Amino acid sequence: MSLLADDFTLLGVPVGFAQDRAVLDERWKQLQRQVHPDRFATDTAAAQRLAMQWSVRINEAYQRLKDPLKRAAYWCERQGTPVNAESNTAMPAAFLMQQMEWREALDEAADEATLEALLADTRQARQGLLDGLEASIDHRRDAAQAVQQVRALMFVERFADEVRQRLDRF
Repeated sequence: MSLLADDFTLLGVPVGFAQDRAVLDERWKQLQRQVHPDRFATDTAAAQRLAMQWSVRINEAYQRLKDPLKRAAYWCERQGTPVNAESNTAMPAAFLMQQMEWREALDEAADEATLEALLADTRQARQGLLDGLEASIDHRRDAAQAVQQVRALMFVERFADEVRQRLDRF
């Protein structure tokens, strides 16, 4: 195994969007048991540094692959199609209209029930995007489509966080 291996290879899971979280968790635990720096406490300084590098690298891969948004963005990047959310802001007109409607609804929300309904809408949109990512990545291997879905999911998750923050104030 190489420190330079991609995250999927490093954790020994299939390259793709759909991942079994239990398998991913178990693989992470197995690898951490093998390389945890405490196991190398009596070894040379070089062995301890190497164990630390492995531990950090395994944690980075695990953090990226356990999160669907990060996993999808990582897959796109590995396909040579980075998300570039900061510079690539073009979105389909229908999605832009949905954003505007949600923003307006959030601005006008005056009670907990309205916010809960808005949060339910974002959950439904999130699930639709996750399903779309699975189709784009695992079935069609369409990185360009997946990038658009990742960018949309980024918005939906940020917006859902805003709704949850407003709910917390009630």
